Amino acid sequence: MGEPGKSVEKPGLEAVTGEEAERIKREALGIGDRRKHHQRAATPLKGHVKEPETRHRLYRFRFYPTAEQAEQLGKTFGACRWVYNEGLALRSGAWERHRVNVGFAESCRALTGWKRVEGTGWLGEVSSTVLQQSLRHLDQAFGRFLKGSGKHPQRKRKGRSRDSATYVRTGFRWAEDPERPGTGLITLAKQSGPLDVRWSRALPAGVVPVRLSVTRDRAGRYFVSTLVEERIAPLPAAFVPGSRAPRAVGLDLGLASLVTLDDGTKVDHPRLLRRYAEKLVRLQRELHKKVRGSANRDKVRQKIARLYALISDVRKDMLDQFTTRLVRENQVLVVEDLAIENLMRRARGKGRRRKAKLNEAILDAGWGELLRQLRYKCEWYGRTLVIVDRFFPSTRRCSGCHTKGPKLDVSVREWTCAECGVVHDRDVNAAVNLRDEGLRLYWLVAAGLPPSKGVPALIRASELEDCLLAA
Repeated sequence: MGEPGKSVEKPGLEAVTGEEAERIKREALGIGDRRKHHQRAATPLKGHVKEPETRHRLYRFRFYPTAEQAEQLGKTFGACRWVYNEGLALRSGAWERHRVNVGFAESCRALTGWKRVEGTGWLGEVSSTVLQQSLRHLDQAFGRFLKGSGKHPQRKRKGRSRDSATYVRTGFRWAEDPERPGTGLITLAKQSGPLDVRWSRALPAGVVPVRLSVTRDRAGRYFVSTLVEERIAPLPAAFVPGSRAPRAVGLDLGLASLVTLDDGTKVDHPRLLRRYAEKLVRLQRELHKKVRGSANRDKVRQKIARLYALISDVRKDMLDQFTTRLVRENQVLVVEDLAIENLMRRARGKGRRRKAKLNEAILDAGWGELLRQLRYKCEWYGRTLVIVDRFFPSTRRCSGCHTKGPKLDVSVREWTCAECGVVHDRDVNAAVNLRDEGLRLYWLVAAGLPPSKGVPALIRASELEDCLLAA
């Protein structure tokens, strides 16, 4: 079977183009012609261009909709999900049955036809820009798939996929409060009144949001995420006291301790899932006893969703405070390149229950979220994140004499170097080795840069040659 939306250079699999493709789109797929400006050649859509020296930053706020707003948002979420699935079926079917590529523009013209059909006329109750953004997200998903950086888009299911809708500037009104700059009134398209937003912090004063994303989580909470263009000032450079050497820290991520620093500081693993395990088990058993589709079952499901939301919020807040402190205090941050997806492969056969517990602990630790926050905060505030190669023997190598020792079992927390006799804490030794190796890579890249160019925000050992060539 061919890949939807991609021409495969094999006999009988070439894409149909030209007038024949237009005829198939019009007659077989029901995609209307470009009536407006049909004399002009099609031009690609241009994305929003940021202003110089600004960054896109997302602010997330909770809001409390009225009954009327909640009903309209429910229709919007359902319409976005339906349009996404229908667009996916259209593009996949066009390629599999007719070898015709259907892009974003054709999907938007098909959306116009869907609105005119009697059975789907309810699409007109939702803002057209929101539905077009749903098709835009589908087009981006296909783009990632064809580049090999993502999987083939899948259908969205009610109750399984996240309820969300994206509003561009033509889909909402923003009125800033003159008494409280950075806050104001947000009114969405197809709604008469503004949202009751709880402004936990202010947006940059005088800035109109680029776009909004409205979401509803499984716990029934509503959030609005505002994307703004903001000038983020880098932090002052952090040097070792009494020298011009950058202050560096090595981070060893683990499960016994969430993070171990090279100075011996250990950040405890929160183990939130274990902390709330008893309550989760009780609620899951209660859910299992309820009749499917009943109101009582939905009440228990809401309790479980709220508990998981609490766990997620506490974990993210803890990681946010910790990563912010690290970025403020250090100029260079060094971590190991972790293959988290490989570490969490599903276990089979003997020992699968133990492996399942290990996977749960890795999920509970939030390694991926921690690394994500370090990456963007280093880029924002003028720091450098160095990612050491995953095959670097940080645990086995003696941080004193650099002698490489034998492989160590996970249960071994301390070991003695056979050459110099130093007793090492497993995690502290790894953090020290990571810091030294990260500084070596940092100076290697810095030495190859011109004086006017600063060290990049991300140095990855596996891409060091590309980084040096770019310098």
